[in-house]
Amino acid sequence: MFARVNVFQGPVDEFDKSLQITQEKALPVLRGTDGSVGIIVLGDRSTGRSYVITLWRDEAALKASDEMANRVRTETTQAAGDEIVGVERHEVLLEERW
Repeated sequence: MFARVNVFQGPVDEFDKSLQITQEKALPVLRGTDGSVGIIVLGDRSTGRSYVITLWRDEAALKASDEMANRVRTETTQAAGDEIVGVERHEVLLEERW
């Protein structure tokens, strides 16, 4: 499995708006993208920083989604008034839930 880690910075008082825009704009696209297997959103309400981690079946699916990810990332940050701080790609070495 592979992950794209998107780091955003937004206004503290608009934190919930940013999350709502992510749910409304990004989730439907991700659900319909081949090889997409999940999403994790982390955030710090006191700073306005958030991390959106999208999970991909394999490296090929991650790479194939680059254009879509760029488009969705740009659309959601513009709508939310956020800034893109960084984008990283990683292999998921361990994933465990209980």
